[in-house]
Amino acid sequence: MNMSMKAERSWIWMAFALILLAAPWVFPQSAALSILSQCGSMMILALSFNMLLGQTGMLSFGHALYSGLAAFVAVHVMNRLAGGSPVALLLVPLAGGCAGMLCGVVFGFITTRKSGTALSMISLALVELAAAAALMFPGWFGGESGVSTDRVLGAPFLGIDFASQLQVYYLIAFWLFVSTAAMYGLTLTPLGRIANAVRDNPERAAFIGHDPRRVRYLMFILSAFFAGVGGALSAINFEIVSAENLSLLRSAQILLFTFIGGIGYFFGPMIGALLGVLFSALLSTYTRGWQLYLGLLFVIVVLFAPGGIAGVWMTAVTRWRRLSALRLRQLALPSLLRLAGLLLLAGGAVLLIETLYRRAAGI
Repeated sequence: MNMSMKAERSWIWMAFALILLAAPWVFPQSAALSILSQCGSMMILALSFNMLLGQTGMLSFGHALYSGLAAFVAVHVMNRLAGGSPVALLLVPLAGGCAGMLCGVVFGFITTRKSGTALSMISLALVELAAAAALMFPGWFGGESGVSTDRVLGAPFLGIDFASQLQVYYLIAFWLFVSTAAMYGLTLTPLGRIANAVRDNPERAAFIGHDPRRVRYLMFILSAFFAGVGGALSAINFEIVSAENLSLLRSAQILLFTFIGGIGYFFGPMIGALLGVLFSALLSTYTRGWQLYLGLLFVIVVLFAPGGIAGVWMTAVTRWRRLSALRLRQLALPSLLRLAGLLLLAGGAVLLIETLYRRAAGI
C-alpha cells in the first residue's frame, strides 16, 4: 500500500511538471502567458498562506506584508543588477524569499506571541502600518507611483534575456515547481506533523513537549519565505511594485483564493489561486460585476462547501469509487438533472445581475 501511494505521488508530480511545460504550447499568446504567470506567483502565495491557516491554524490578515516587502527588495535588487548577466534574475526570487523570511523573523516574533483572534488582529495592524509607511518613505517605496524596474538585465545569455513573456513564464514555472515540492515535503516532516497537532489541540502538543508558540513561529518564518518568493516573482512579471502590494486588499485576496480552493487539502489553494486570477483577469474584461460573482462564490463555499472546491472534488471522487457500475447508471440521470437545474439557476442569476448593472450604468 505504501509503495502504491509513493508511485501515485510520483505520477502526480510528473503530471504537474508536464502541465507546466506544456501550458505555453496550448496557450501561446502573450496575454495568456501573462495570466499563467500571474497564476503561478499567486499559487505560491496561496500555498504559503495555507501553511499558516490550513496546516497550523493561524488566521493572518497580513500575508501581503511579507510578499509585498519582498517584492520591493526584488525590484531594488534588479535595479542594482542592471547591465549584468540575465542569469542573475534566476536568483532574484531567492533574494525575495530571504527578505520575506527576515520580515517573518521580526514581525512573526510579535504576531505569534498570541493565537486565535489576537493573532489575526495583530497581523491586521501590522499590514496597515506597513501600507501607511509605504507612503511615508517614498525614497524606498516610491510613493504613490511605486518603484519600476526592467527585468532585462543585460546582453542575452544563450539566447535568454527574459524580454519575452514565454521566458518569464518558464522562470515562474520553475520556481513554482520547486516551491510546491518544498512546501509539500515540509508537510511530511516532523515539524509539519507537529504544526498539525498545534492546529488541532495546542494543549496536547504542549503536553508531549512541544512549545506551540515556537512551532507557530517556525511555520510563520517558513511561510514568509515562500511568500517572499511569490512576491519577487510577481515583481519580475509586472516590473513594478507599489503600495498596493502591501495593502489589506491584497492580503484579503490571498485569503479569499485560498479558502475557495480548500484549506484542508494541499492542492486546494492552487485551485483557488487559478480560479481567482481567472476571475480578476478574464471575467473583469466582460463584466463590471466580477467582484460580486467572486464574493457570491465565496459565500456559497462557506455555506455549502467548507472544504472548498478541492473538498467537493475529493468527496465526489471518493463516492464515485465506492459506487458500483449499476448504481452509477441509476444515479446518472438524476445527477444530470440536478446539474442542469443548478446551471439554469446560475444563468438566471447572472442575467439578473447583468441587467441591473447595465440599467445602473444607463446602457
